[in-house]
Amino acid sequence: MKEGIKVNNSYTIKDLPLNERPREKLNKYGVSSLSNAELLAVIIRTGQGEDTAIDLAHRILSIDSSGIGFLSHATIEELKTVKGIGDCKAAQIQAAIELGKRISSSRDDKIKVDSPLVLVDLLMERMRYLKKEHFKIAILDTKNQIISIERISIGNLNASIVHPREVFNIAIKRSANSLILIHNHPSGDPTPSKEDINITNRLIEAGSIIGIKVLDHIIIGDNRYISFKQRNII
Repeated sequence: MKEGIKVNNSYTIKDLPLNERPREKLNKYGVSSLSNAELLAVIIRTGQGEDTAIDLAHRILSIDSSGIGFLSHATIEELKTVKGIGDCKAAQIQAAIELGKRISSSRDDKIKVDSPLVLVDLLMERMRYLKKEHFKIAILDTKNQIISIERISIGNLNASIVHPREVFNIAIKRSANSLILIHNHPSGDPTPSKEDINITNRLIEAGSIIGIKVLDHIIIGDNRYISFKQRNII
């Protein structure tokens, strides 16, 4: 190398061909044309040192074997384990993911639950990647329309965590006519356990005393679900 001549070994997204740059590709071909890493790179915007935003995106997606699914529950601290991702970039990613979740579950009109699929469609993407069991209830009015969906507990499903007191206390406050139990299986397999069935029966009994009927229990797995009512478990 001749003295005085500097070689720049770093490169940016601007060094890529125009039709390979995520933002330009998005503008020309539409957002659906972008890969997961390219979508993430648009959110990240800039790289770090010799790493482009796409390089950082690939590293984030390889943090966990679930790939893009990891982002649904990733913490700021987990995202920052990737060199080049600081507080700002991590916050941008979390904000974008949360917007997606809220859009997915938002509706202008009251939603009538006439099939387990109504709740599955609302909650699958929010719950399928969770690493712990989250127990929720869908509170319904006299027309089986959703008043609200409330989280009751987080942790391994057992009688000490899912207590009728907590379930029906909030159901009464929301003027529930009936409710549907929902929880996820982090393993991805929605097959109900003996404990799942025992807790369901316990809540059905409590509901019959109080006057709030438990219509169903839905277990969400990885893009799979089981409805106790459809399986004639209740």
